[in-house]
Amino acid sequence: MVYRACTEDYEYILKHVVNYDLVSNTDKFSEASHETVSAVLVEAGRMCEEKLSPLQRIGDLNPATLQNGIVRTSPGFGEGYKAIAEGGWVSTSADPEYGGMGLPLTITTAVNEMMASACLSLQLNPLMTQGQIEALENHASDMIKNIYLPKLISGAWCGTMNLTEPQAGSDVGALSSKATDNGDGSYAITGQKIYISWGDNDFSENVCHLVLARLPDGKSGTKGISLFIVPKFIPDQFGNTGLANKLKVISLEHKLGLHGSPTAVMQYDGATGWLVGEPHDGMRAMFTMMNNARLGVGGQGIGAAEGAYQHALNYAKTRKQGTTNVPKGIGTILDHADVRRMLLTMKADIFAARSLALETAVSIDLSNASKDGFWNSRAAFLTPIAKSFGTETGCRVAELGVQVHGGMGFIEESGAAQYYRDVRVTAIYEGTNGIQAMDLVGRKLMDGGEAAYLLVDDIQKTVKTCPEDFSSIAHEVMLASEALREAIKWMCSQKNINDRFAGAVPFLNAFARVLGGYFHLKSAIKEGHMGQRTKLARFYIFNLMPEYIGLLHQAKQGCEDLYSFSANELLEA
Repeated sequence: MVYRACTEDYEYILKHVVNYDLVSNTDKFSEASHETVSAVLVEAGRMCEEKLSPLQRIGDLNPATLQNGIVRTSPGFGEGYKAIAEGGWVSTSADPEYGGMGLPLTITTAVNEMMASACLSLQLNPLMTQGQIEALENHASDMIKNIYLPKLISGAWCGTMNLTEPQAGSDVGALSSKATDNGDGSYAITGQKIYISWGDNDFSENVCHLVLARLPDGKSGTKGISLFIVPKFIPDQFGNTGLANKLKVISLEHKLGLHGSPTAVMQYDGATGWLVGEPHDGMRAMFTMMNNARLGVGGQGIGAAEGAYQHALNYAKTRKQGTTNVPKGIGTILDHADVRRMLLTMKADIFAARSLALETAVSIDLSNASKDGFWNSRAAFLTPIAKSFGTETGCRVAELGVQVHGGMGFIEESGAAQYYRDVRVTAIYEGTNGIQAMDLVGRKLMDGGEAAYLLVDDIQKTVKTCPEDFSSIAHEVMLASEALREAIKWMCSQKNINDRFAGAVPFLNAFARVLGGYFHLKSAIKEGHMGQRTKLARFYIFNLMPEYIGLLHQAKQGCEDLYSFSANELLEA
């Protein structure tokens, strides 16, 4: 599985599609020029190609194991992690005061995606640590920051997030983990957490867990939950690790994919932890971590899609099968029209999803740099779309990658199936894509659709100033944007929330499809001639974007038909 980093594509999107100049023109990110970004991407891409890509297959064939209470990671993962940590790739956006690079999240998003393309199982580790760093930067006391941030940012320590319990999945408020005051500024944490990605490893000095638990006076539900930092080894005030804490990995899950990433069941038996943020305000602090983690997971989907696409393209260029009528064909299955259709679908969707993720990251950076409510609203609105569309793209593209391989795609030896097995969970964790869609039509439309309408306005401004040479694709994008505007109006007018929820997923997918057309149109306009980006834009806009028509029709059907079936009727023929 040879991976080639797509640094040129990131640079083109940043320069010409998502207005990255707005970020580099702020005081906060003035040093993150295009030249700096280019150098960072090239160096990160080289690390992904040389150090991480060789580990992709190794992690799948040699899963992490639990041996006598110790997690043993896949061969080579320790060296791969060392390359990530020493290169500073854990901390590209972390605060320079504690050793981070202080680069925009936009750049971290691109770097993380490359790591996910090269080896998704290992990339999940620094993604978790990055989220913990952000949560501590925003909510922890100075004491905790001074002890933990330098170690996490350097990569000496790793971080996790502990939300889910056997009886409390998406309903986090149902958790039963408890915290009691030790009387010395620390707390005793007791409970069990499941699905803890990279709950332990054998290559970092410490593993620090952000754990949600309830204080004795905490109310039921999410409003009574507090957040604690609970390390594997208890550090002193200088960050030197000491005694082992009262926590352990009691088992590792046997999963469909991501075999190189240990997913742990964690047990806390009066483990020592320290409060992060205010008592009973843990969900707000945890959501700081989760919101950007959702964008990161969307990037995981895109990264897996890129890896699957490159793998499938390489196979199609070398596999000789059947005959074609294509003049001057290359004599492989790449000559077949249907194989071309699949590969172009993969390539066009990756560009749309990648542009959407970077647009979201730009909005987050501008929100942080300017404190402008406009950018905060835009970032909040785009995040669930970016997470969902990025991961759905990963699943679709990886599945098409198997199909391009034909029968060999079903044979593990080819490596094609691993991309699908690995990426499938991204549509589930960090909030299922259904929950992302419900959030979009619920909380994200509480402004009466203002943020959504402003996005449609931007699309239409681009169309109206489009050169005549691009009028055919611009016309299609304009029609799509008008249909989207009507669907937003319909959603905002529904008083029964279940009428919104019933069409939430198709509404989100339609929004993503239209945004994809917008990004492809901007890409084609900038290219200015019938080059490969313009040809790709035409393919997307005429072949993939029209899915919005059926999706928006479905989105506006309401919930009556869904609830017309009784539970028993669902079982009947």
